[in-house]
Amino acid sequence: MTSVYEQILDQSNRANPYPLYAELRKTPVARQDDGSYVVSTYREIVALLHDPRVSSERLRAPDGRPQGAEEGAADMPASFINLDPPAHDACRRALMRHFGPPETPDRIEGLRGRTAEIVTTLINGFGDRNQVDIVDDFAYPLPVTVICSLLGVPREDEPRFSKWANALIEGLDPRTEDPVRLLTTTEREMGAYLNDVIESHLRNPGDDLLSALAGEDPARGGLSREQLLVNAILLFVAGHETTVNLITNGMLTLLRHPGALDRLREEPDSVDRIVEELLRYEPPVHFALRRIALTDIEIAGTTIPKSATIILALAAGSRDPDRFDDPDKFDPDREDNEHLGFNSGIHYCFGAPLARLETQLALTELARRLRNPQLVTDPPPYRPNPRLRGPRHLLVTFDEIAPSS
Repeated sequence: MTSVYEQILDQSNRANPYPLYAELRKTPVARQDDGSYVVSTYREIVALLHDPRVSSERLRAPDGRPQGAEEGAADMPASFINLDPPAHDACRRALMRHFGPPETPDRIEGLRGRTAEIVTTLINGFGDRNQVDIVDDFAYPLPVTVICSLLGVPREDEPRFSKWANALIEGLDPRTEDPVRLLTTTEREMGAYLNDVIESHLRNPGDDLLSALAGEDPARGGLSREQLLVNAILLFVAGHETTVNLITNGMLTLLRHPGALDRLREEPDSVDRIVEELLRYEPPVHFALRRIALTDIEIAGTTIPKSATIILALAAGSRDPDRFDDPDKFDPDREDNEHLGFNSGIHYCFGAPLARLETQLALTELARRLRNPQLVTDPPPYRPNPRLRGPRHLLVTFDEIAPSS
């Protein structure tokens, strides 16, 4: 008999997995045939995300190589999301010193002007058309360009990153044939390229993130070259796909709720609350990376045995009726909206401030400039990856495009 979790993974249920999440929550901690445990209720997910007995270290085969597509290339060191404290904390601190407050409070806000410029350019690029694909024509190229700007990648090299983004996302899908080989090849190519960029920045430092990180001495808390490369790749792939899905899921949701779309057009300051509700209601990440129990853990009346794999269904938790009132309703005025859209605990999404900025600017301008937008197909076709869930295409028609200013 097919389990509820297996049904959720089935591509045929990608367009609307939420009824299955409701079924899954009836058994908060559900053992699967492969010995893994799927946790689907809000309080249990949060408890495990904050539990030091749960490890994020990469699963390894007897020969020491990573197992599974989501673990990355075998010859690369672990990125900080696949580390436990204290190694995780040291690596994350080194990155945060140059990414956000308190040391660099203006890094993300400083990208606002450039991001707004990219958003305007992409919408202007719709030209005289009355139909566009929000994914291919807008949501996909936006974060590539923004992240390249953040890292200090020359603009003429940005097309390379679009190609690598495709390969990395394909490699993260467990159904891809030989995903580890695809990830290894892509990460090697990206690593070699970024290494050249870092060397260039060491000779001529700029105000970009790679220049700042490369200029720190590893002996004084900075990252080694290998750590810098693998985490730069992580920032790119995680920041790209998450933002593509958040923007696309957001536009789809607003088109399904025209009152909210009209409100955003008339009250652009409402975008902050709209995006937070989108992160709860239609999140870009549905499952956290797999964890491992370091010891027996009793939770919700079930004992997860030592060494068992733990799968945290974040999207199910964010629609848990024991935590949120009327959870299947899209409500931008929702109070106490502590969703799991960006994870929780020590692995809270590193790039969340940038994803929020990009999505807020993107949805505000799409709402303002597209006159009478309508969905062509509902539901749209979805990407196969069940963890990073979002439409593959989102065709939208409109009467005209309003001027940029």
